[in-house]
Amino acid sequence: MSAAPSQSEGDVNGTPQRAAWQQAHVDETGRALLARDAAAFLHQSVSTPCLSTIAKAEGLWIEDLAGRRYMDFHGNNVHHLGHSHPEVIAAIKAQLDDLSFAPRRFVPERAVELAEALNAKFRALTGQAGRVLFTTGGSDAVEVALKLARAATGRFKTLSFWDAFHGAGFGSSSVGGESLFRSGRLGPLLPGSEHVAPFGCYRCAYGHPVDAQGRPDLDRCRLACASMVRYVLEREGDVAAVIAEPARAVPYLPPPGYWQAVREACHAHGTLLIFDEIPTGLGKTGRFFAAEHDGAAPDIVVLGKALGGGVLPMAACIARDELNRAGEFALGHYTHEKNPVTAAAALATLRVIERDGLVEHAARVGARALERLHEMQRKHRLIGDVRGRGLLIGIELVSDRDAKTPAAAAAERVLYRALSRGLSFKTTMGSVLTLTPPLITTESQMDQALDILDTCLKEEAP
Repeated sequence: MSAAPSQSEGDVNGTPQRAAWQQAHVDETGRALLARDAAAFLHQSVSTPCLSTIAKAEGLWIEDLAGRRYMDFHGNNVHHLGHSHPEVIAAIKAQLDDLSFAPRRFVPERAVELAEALNAKFRALTGQAGRVLFTTGGSDAVEVALKLARAATGRFKTLSFWDAFHGAGFGSSSVGGESLFRSGRLGPLLPGSEHVAPFGCYRCAYGHPVDAQGRPDLDRCRLACASMVRYVLEREGDVAAVIAEPARAVPYLPPPGYWQAVREACHAHGTLLIFDEIPTGLGKTGRFFAAEHDGAAPDIVVLGKALGGGVLPMAACIARDELNRAGEFALGHYTHEKNPVTAAAALATLRVIERDGLVEHAARVGARALERLHEMQRKHRLIGDVRGRGLLIGIELVSDRDAKTPAAAAAERVLYRALSRGLSFKTTMGSVLTLTPPLITTESQMDQALDILDTCLKEEAP
């Protein structure tokens, strides 16, 4: 039985299309480095061996050893400021000269400044005071959130969604819903990790149709996806937390009213709501938090990826102040939890985002891109659906619009054709072209990328 398509995929190891692209676009020096990569690292899906090499990354652009340049519309969602932002680099260098490390029992001012800044953002989102713990990766921050939910509620069960990605640790894999991270060969995962079908109106798990613009008929479906969350919370009765991506990274956007309904269900059953904003936070969707679009305040928010400025690994778990009930436990206690250098990188990132109006910029550029993509949808029968917010954009390819038959092979061909023309993005769920460019992307750069995509789709037309 083959594994279900993954939202984490981008370069599926070993496909003929991948091999052909490498043969055409990776020179002898690059192939030698890739061979060393394959020999030195443990192999794992969608990571090692790698597709190509990298020698330089600056702004929107990455460059390989042969000097080929690519617009990076993937970036693992860490490059909100683009690659190697000079202010982030300068802040890191200055902090290295000032104070490079803080032993666990001594607190540096930079870490406190960052905690205060993120707590202020949390208050703006929820209307409540917050407290934070830092980790060096998003998966670890999810683990902290799960531990805190258990400690605060006295319960151990979680409810999450199939197809979600929350990290690669055992706890985060347990609440995640991707087969790549839940293989039976890895043994049992956390007990009490319950799952339900996620929202996804274009491919509604409950069989409800959408209109030509991908909008659900709420009078007909009555938010069946949210009702199932309430149903499971009622039947289980003792769920510590619902953990979810407020906007799925596939991407899928929640139908209107979804998160309000889930929030109400959580409140009714004493269940905490955890939003994983690791890929979407810090402005990717045109709001600082993706949850702001839907008016539902979480109890806990997890941030990561872009928080370190695309340079250093940095993540955070922010929770309501009244959940500060686990002082006798070590929820994280990571060696670099209050590292002054990673804190300096994050502070510089927040400063640039706010000063340069990058959240609002992402909203404008993304809205314009979606307008053009809807025009392209009318031209290309291969495009079944276009969806997104800000600079989180998905184009789902289908071989039959009426049947919504996923066109995974066509999506892979389009991906590699685009790479050949200097545009890098990823595919998710097999057939969704997923564009997540940095917040600094200009309208002209977005137009250039969509020109490339338009050409690649034309070449795929029958």
